[in-house]
Amino acid sequence: MVKICEVKTRHQLKEFIRFPNNLYKGNPYYVPPLLMDEAATLSPKNPAREYCRAVYWLAYRDNKVVGRVAGIISDAYIQKWKKNYARFGWLDFIDDKEVSSALIKTVEDWARMNGLEGLHGPLGFCDLDKEGLLIEGFEEMGSIITMYHYPYYHEHLEALGYVKDIDWFEFDITMPEDKPNKVLSTIARRTIEKYDLHILKINKIKDVMPYVGQMFELINVAYENLYGVVPLTGKQIKAYTKQYIGFCNPDYISFVMDTENKLAGFALVMPSLSQASRKSGGKLLPFGFIRLLKAIKKNDKLDLYLTAVRPEYRSTGVSAICLEHLTRNAIKNGVKHSIGSPQLETNHAVHSFWRFFDDVRIHRKRRCYLKKF
Repeated sequence: MVKICEVKTRHQLKEFIRFPNNLYKGNPYYVPPLLMDEAATLSPKNPAREYCRAVYWLAYRDNKVVGRVAGIISDAYIQKWKKNYARFGWLDFIDDKEVSSALIKTVEDWARMNGLEGLHGPLGFCDLDKEGLLIEGFEEMGSIITMYHYPYYHEHLEALGYVKDIDWFEFDITMPEDKPNKVLSTIARRTIEKYDLHILKINKIKDVMPYVGQMFELINVAYENLYGVVPLTGKQIKAYTKQYIGFCNPDYISFVMDTENKLAGFALVMPSLSQASRKSGGKLLPFGFIRLLKAIKKNDKLDLYLTAVRPEYRSTGVSAICLEHLTRNAIKNGVKHSIGSPQLETNHAVHSFWRFFDDVRIHRKRRCYLKKF
């Protein structure tokens, strides 16, 4: 018999966070999240909780955790998109339809009780959280900014009446060995000359800090029409800055500035933390932090995180400037592969970046599912 319990204690939250590490133990493609980050995201102190309500549940059988799920109501999403949906996230379960059905039914009942008309996910509190259920690429190494799922997950969801709402693609890009694509370099150079732009010189992370606020403001503007996006609040921006910017490598931050020193566009990539997190099980202590620092300093694989361009500079080549700059630094540092963060299947502008590389493939796909009540 499956028992569903709401997470109310610190011990239960710890079980909730650590369950995937047990479920995927021994799986060579699973990358544990940083447990500290998970705790911060799931905490009631998460700034996104100003506009989100959330409940977490655990599934037990014989006093053993066999599944978990989060239910989230984003009032900001409902107000902006005029869709009266709740969302589910942090969904994991053993290959047992009694377990998956009990978890999903619990979230559905909660959503109905709150007057909502549908449920979609996996989604987080905001667009910078992990989202999308893996539907292809189960034998590809994951990244620390995405979730891994067993192949049976989507079968269980579809059996419960969930259908595709939208997909994301993740691209694996083989980096050139000697120099960036000639056409890419030409576009970048001509764009700099035509619009009198320059690349911000970044030797240390402190050099970028005065412009981080502009970066997040640009994200709010550039991402506003993407699936399910709501604006980041000032408190969220402050928290993300504190939580993540310090982990960046200056070689992999590209800020393109105009004559007034305003940010015209940017791209932010990170050395892959997948292997470091796998070795540490997502823990920072006692040696996890050292492994992360080593991975940041020397790595032959990158994870592509964020990029955005000011509306007035779209279709001008600003993205090419960032891409060319980061490609040069990647070649200099011996990077062999770059892995794109999930990109909406409809985001053709970003997909077009990869035409400047000879060896590109979609190595994973993930999906947001929807069920209307």
